[in-house]
Amino acid sequence: MCVLTFVPKGEQNFILTNNRDEATARPKAIPPQAYQIGNTSVFMPKDALAGGTWIATSDNFTLCLLNGAFENHIHQPPYRQSRGTIIPAFFEKQNLSSFVNEFLFDGIENFTLIVIEHQKELFLTEIRWDGHQLSVAEKDAQQSHIWSSATLYNAQIRHERENWFEQLLNQYPTGISAEILLDFHQNGGNGDIQNDMRMNRNNTLMTQCIMQVVKDAKEVQYQYIDFL
Repeated sequence: MCVLTFVPKGEQNFILTNNRDEATARPKAIPPQAYQIGNTSVFMPKDALAGGTWIATSDNFTLCLLNGAFENHIHQPPYRQSRGTIIPAFFEKQNLSSFVNEFLFDGIENFTLIVIEHQKELFLTEIRWDGHQLSVAEKDAQQSHIWSSATLYNAQIRHERENWFEQLLNQYPTGISAEILLDFHQNGGNGDIQNDMRMNRNNTLMTQCIMQVVKDAKEVQYQYIDFL
């Protein structure tokens, strides 16, 4: 939900790793399992409060949602529906164009949605909703990317995290492994526990879990680490 890295591994494969930074007052998430959405089997964790999700994967698509769009915004409830319903709504359509053109975004709080299509080749799309306008950008799926939630991390911290990620990638010019990326998501940073990759702000807001999705030539796998 709050920090996400994407690393391509050839024309069809990738590693996606996500930290969920959430208030400890919110109920513990339900670990990932398979859910049937339409005709598709989708593996995803669930938010125990709202029933939605922030990350999900199937044979053809992997999605992750981060709170906030470009910059932090003023929280103005009530909202029409939870952001956690967005990913299940996408899997009901199984089509990026139909989702963008037909889904009703009005009344939903600001978010960034990353959509990876991995049927025959990789396509990476970034969708941002700032509460008024939808921005859709195709990203280079053969380049590595990092995103951090605009609601929790200001521009300076987001830039620092980009630098940490770039430094990590430079250490492995011939290719980085899923294990190294998982370690980065747990231990990366500069010692500032409030803003390190695995963060903790006075035990009221902290990294509660990490989910990693690895797509290789044979299958899509996931790993889920629950810190609670």
